[in-house]
Amino acid sequence: MPQPIENWAERVCAGDALAVSRAITAIENHQPEAEELLRVVFPRTGKAYLTGITGAPGTGKSTLVDRLSGLYRRQNEAVGVIAVDPTSPYTGGAILGDRIRMQGHAGDAGMFIRSMATRGFLGGLARATAEVALLLDAAGKDQVLIETVGVGQDEVDIVRLADCVVVVMVPGLGDDIQNMKAGLMEIGDIFVLNKSDREGADRLEEQLHAMLSLVMPRDGWHPPVIRTVATENRGVEELALTVEKFRKHFESSGQRRQKHVEHWQNRLIEMLESRLLEKVLGGKEGEARLRALAVEVAERKKDPFSAVSEILKGAKLGL
Repeated sequence: MPQPIENWAERVCAGDALAVSRAITAIENHQPEAEELLRVVFPRTGKAYLTGITGAPGTGKSTLVDRLSGLYRRQNEAVGVIAVDPTSPYTGGAILGDRIRMQGHAGDAGMFIRSMATRGFLGGLARATAEVALLLDAAGKDQVLIETVGVGQDEVDIVRLADCVVVVMVPGLGDDIQNMKAGLMEIGDIFVLNKSDREGADRLEEQLHAMLSLVMPRDGWHPPVIRTVATENRGVEELALTVEKFRKHFESSGQRRQKHVEHWQNRLIEMLESRLLEKVLGGKEGEARLRALAVEVAERKKDPFSAVSEILKGAKLGL
């Protein structure tokens, strides 16, 4: 193991913000040293609790994350925030709206905030989010809050990564029933009715309870509805207590461990797919060959099944 990687890993595990930032950049840019670093720090992970905050745009997710982070810090818990932002059409980077809202924590050494660009990846999460969460875990964060980009039905991927999924809704977004997409209703462990001082909050809460009554409880857990006004810090403490209650419930039942096994099974498949694609299509020659075959298939000169067989044969994988 190269000495610089070991030193870098030690700095990450010590919570060095500069080392963590550099590591996240390496992960996002798929630099080869990122994998080595994650390999070294992996044995020191598994302690952080991951909470996903999801919901439609404009529901106040960023403010809620900001207030929840502040509460955890007052309880002397180290906090990491991953804010998955829309991608800039010009630079490919994150549009840093969330970090602007959370600037009150800028001087807090026990808090680490990172905005990440989706880079066009659907599911509400950036591709590197799981690795970054792992890194923050290694850096000693007790609570890792993952705020998704907020694109509605497409962001159900958070359920595979987070220990607890909080779905945030607000009254006054038009057709409230239409906003309660089936996917979001099924993935939510806790529902937050934010901006609950607005007109229509009572009606939305009734509709939420009615719809949740149709969702089968998981291992005895019935998703509760918490009313908050994040801008005024109202209901945030109740939300934190509910997250802790959910944590204890699923740890005692063994469901959290089972979910982690399922998560890593999915991750291993994704990593295997990535490695195989890299092996099969690695380099400019592989990409050029893929393009040429795509042209032949589009022009009906070759069928797609034969094209795939040709690619695999050329890769010499023994398939």
